[in-house]
Amino acid sequence: MSQPIPFADGNFKLAIVQELMYNQDLLPRFDLREYAAEQGFTYDVASAEAVPEALAYFEALEVPVELAEKITEIEMDGGNEIYLEIAPGWDGEDGLFDVDEFADLRHFSHLKSMTLFYTGNEEALESLRARGIEADWL
Repeated sequence: MSQPIPFADGNFKLAIVQELMYNQDLLPRFDLREYAAEQGFTYDVASAEAVPEALAYFEALEVPVELAEKITEIEMDGGNEIYLEIAPGWDGEDGLFDVDEFADLRHFSHLKSMTLFYTGNEEALESLRARGIEADWL
């Protein structure tokens, strides 16, 4: 087994996992209903809060370093499966999954395009563009 990518930002990791797990099918899919049944916990399907067990699953999930080269774009969207598997009733109206810290970019040299949830941090957007990444707010 290869080394996992050491993520500094959990929300950046979620954006990467969305791409690898749900868009490219390179990681086993997480399904909150199945996981809750297997692990024996319940959750509120209407809650906009993160389900702690789901969040813990993704925090513990290891992303092998060799998958980093598969990431060429990140498209953060309130309708992304990963966010709805973590917070089933989330409406995208708060900053639950915002990213404006990009230390983890060092692992993703093939990343060319990012669409981010709006944080208002124009400096972060400019720093991405300075690295040659097409970056915009959702």
